[in-house]
Order: sequence, then C-alpha cells, then structure tokens
Amino acid sequence: MSAPHRLDRGHTDDLMTFLAASPTPYHAVANAAERLEKAGFRQVSETDAWDGSSGGKYVLRGGAIIAWYVPESAAPHTPYRIVGAHTDSPNLRVKPLPDSGAHGWRQVAVEIYGGPLMNSWLDRDLGLAGRLTLRDGSTRLVNVDRPLLRVPQLAIHLDRAVSSDGLKLDKQRHLQPVWGLGDDVRDGDLIAFLEEELGLGAGEVTGWDLMTHSVEAPAYLGRDKELVAGPRMDNLLSVHAGVAALAAVSSGEPPYIPVLAAFDHEENGSQSDTGADGPLLGGVLERSVFARGGSYEDRARAFAGTVCLSSDTGHAVHPNYAERHDPTHHPRVNGGPILKVNVNNRYATDGSGRAVWAAACERAGVPFQSFVSNNSMPCGTTIGPITAARHGIKTVDIGVAILSMHSVRELCGADDPHLLANALVAFLEG
Repeated sequence: MSAPHRLDRGHTDDLMTFLAASPTPYHAVANAAERLEKAGFRQVSETDAWDGSSGGKYVLRGGAIIAWYVPESAAPHTPYRIVGAHTDSPNLRVKPLPDSGAHGWRQVAVEIYGGPLMNSWLDRDLGLAGRLTLRDGSTRLVNVDRPLLRVPQLAIHLDRAVSSDGLKLDKQRHLQPVWGLGDDVRDGDLIAFLEEELGLGAGEVTGWDLMTHSVEAPAYLGRDKELVAGPRMDNLLSVHAGVAALAAVSSGEPPYIPVLAAFDHEENGSQSDTGADGPLLGGVLERSVFARGGSYEDRARAFAGTVCLSSDTGHAVHPNYAERHDPTHHPRVNGGPILKVNVNNRYATDGSGRAVWAAACERAGVPFQSFVSNNSMPCGTTIGPITAARHGIKTVDIGVAILSMHSVRELCGADDPHLLANALVAFLEG
C-alpha cells in the first residue's frame, strides 16, 4: 500500500485552532485582529480622524472587521484587491428573556439564527458564548466552552413514526435546551451565572448577544486523515484564509491595496451596520482614499479598478446524493477551491472575473474547480452580488467545497484550506 498523499498541514492545524477559539462572530474578529496585530497592523477608530500613512490598519465593528495594507507607493487612486467573507454561522441564539423551563427542567429560551440543519443540534453538548454589554457601555466577550446546555431528542419509543415519516421539529417547541433542574425558574439566572463566570458584579450586565456552540473540538477524520470535521467552516474557513493571506502580503509593495472584509449577518440577509449590505466597507475604502489626499475623482478611479473575491464555502459532490448536483459539475474535496457561477446573479462571477481568478490560481500553482447548481434546484447566494451592486466593484464568487453545510459540524478536505489561502495571496499580490 502506498503512503497517503499529504500536503503541509500547518495551515489546516492553525485553522482548527481558529475555529475552536471563535464560537461567535465577536470572538472571530477579535482573534483575526490579534493575528493581524502580530503582523504589524494597528487598529484605527471610526470616530478619530485618519491619516494617510502607509502600513496595515483595521477597523472593528461588532462582529465585522475591515483590514487593509497601504504600500508606501500607493497613490490616492490606487485600486483595491478585496477578499470578502462573513463571520456568522447558523445557530441557536439566546432570547431577551432567557430564563424558562417546565416540568422540573430549567431551560434557556433560544431563537433560530439563519438556516441551521436543526437535527444536527440535537443531543450535542453545547457551550454558550457571545458579547456582554455592561452598565458603563463597555463590552466583554464571554465563552463558556464546556458542556452547559443540551437539546434532548425525543426517544423513539415516544415517536414511532420517526422511522417512517422522518424527524419533524417545531422550531419553537423542540429546540429549547435544558441546563439544569428545578421548578423555581427565576428571571436573571442565566445572566447572573455569566456575571459570576467573568467575575462581574451583580446587575452589571445590561445587554447581551449570546449564542450556543458545540464544544466538540475540530478534528482530522478518515483512515489517512484527509478530511477535517469541525464547526463554523461556513464561513470562518474563508476568514482564516483571508487573514493569513493579508498578513503574508503586508510587507511588500503590491500594485494594489489588499483588503480583508469580513462581515456579520450574511446568514440572514446582510442588512445591518456590520453586514455586507451596510455602509461599512464603502466608508472605510472612501476614508482611506481621502486620508491619502484623494478627491472624489480618485475614489471613483480606485473603485473602478477594484476587484473583490467573495470567498464562501460551497457544495462538494455528495456521494449519497449525487443527483442533487449538476451532472457535469461535481466539485471534490481536496480538489482545490471552487469558482461559483450562476447566470441569474445569485453569484457575482462573470467571464472577466473568472479570468482574474484563473490567473491568481495559475500564479499560485493551485488547481480550481467550477460549481454550478442543478437547474431544478434553487441556488444559494453570498455577499458577492451585494458587494458588486452596492459598491460598483467587480466581484468573483469563490470558496472551498464542503459537505454538511449549515450543520453544527461540517466537513472539508484537509488540503483545501491552505490551497485557498495560497490562491488568495496570489490574488492580493496582483
């Protein structure tokens, strides 16, 4: 038997560390910022005046981060090369009145965020993480990364029809997790527990953005460890690759200004102040032009020459459901990143954008595949068309092919993450 083929797994090892440390968008952007700081980037505040200095800079807003590197040779009209991604994933999020329960069980009231595969959340050991806002207006991140909650599935003895009719879940009644026992449900218990976890005083927390996550660690899978199983690959896999690529090009003099734009709220439409359909990216790019002494004409020239790669996960061909895929487009894991095409503009790719992507992959020595949806099935979408339409920027949709998208635990090829990162480096370098 021949030895298994393995590429350098250092990037994928680091991806698994990033996934485990980023249970929420707020943690993801904090971890991204920490990595960029080590590469020489510095945070700039949206409320301060910006200068035209060169170097790496980033803006944090909630669960979004925009980071860019200005070469010393950059002119006010220098175009941007943007890697776009999103930080959010479908999950169960805590309601404003979180304390509930019945029949001797203490529960946490949750709301469905995005479009999760709901059955994948059953019988999982769940932690709780997110952002707490304190009475003084400051925020603190919290991560209870241990088994705290569980959504117990109904025993088959009490639902014999599940074997013949399939599992049917009511989003309101069947997905509320348990976290203890007792008939005396008291308002404020959950937040008081989190205040104690962080060493805060009672009543100090006045606002929260909390969500559940599986505490099972990412892991290599398979006989030859060719696969990776883990949470939130859609789309922290792309965020991680974008951070690595931006850091890699931040010491040279690329002909473009490389940018990472990682947005929140893609899974529910991107319409927020931290989403791709909001003003964040456009405002940052414009302020960068003007800070370097540019005019509106320089801004228009810069945007006209800009290209964005919208990097998001896509669908690998499923061995048990191959008929759900287009018969001539079967992306395989570890076959390289995918170019995503839809003529009805659910993806933003066109022929000229394909040429930009193909050139980057050729320079990087990275193979790529094409993805098109089956004509009989609706096609998903990304931040790509939103970015193209809102900013007038040429945008190309790409990503990594995975299985089990929107599950609490997704599956990708172990080689694909760093193949994507290498292609992004070549793209950003121009």
